[in-house]
Amino acid sequence: MCRGEPVRYKSEDMLMEERSELIKALKKAVKFGDFTLSSGKKSSYYIDKYVFETNPECLMAVGKQMSKLIPPGTQRLAGIELGSIPLAVVTSICSSLPYVMVRKEKKEYGTGKKVEGEFAAGEHVLLIEDVTTTGSGAVMAAKILRELGMIVDCAIVAVDREEGAKENLDKIGVLLIPLITARELLE
Repeated sequence: MCRGEPVRYKSEDMLMEERSELIKALKKAVKFGDFTLSSGKKSSYYIDKYVFETNPECLMAVGKQMSKLIPPGTQRLAGIELGSIPLAVVTSICSSLPYVMVRKEKKEYGTGKKVEGEFAAGEHVLLIEDVTTTGSGAVMAAKILRELGMIVDCAIVAVDREEGAKENLDKIGVLLIPLITARELLE
């Protein structure tokens, strides 16, 4: 599916105008100050994913671009609670592919599942992420999906902070494809 695919699936293939518009929309989510990231790292800037995930126009722009980068053979999308669920939903709508939701922790009530939604072992699943730093959330989700028999070898992220996510996902055989990098947002 994703491993070994030609370069044409990289975000550089976005038309320059579309890319410029996406960067402009995502720049609204950048905040400056003193922040602690989910990885525990300190940062002078923060990408507030909820700014772009709650704006219908920006959310649709991200979903359209993500849907254009879906590798052939993908049968299902997967979003991680809470942040990447809106992106998985809009990408699902744009691509007509079903999706599942990966929980960070198993709930002690209801079905008690770590993955919500219908799926089958052997399906090729594309992981959808919002913002990656070290990629720990994506690594966790890929492992959970694989434990259930799904094939996960590719992830698309709206914004990659370029602080180790690509390398950490590569270690477990998952290719990370960013729509935009933090460097592009900060330019």
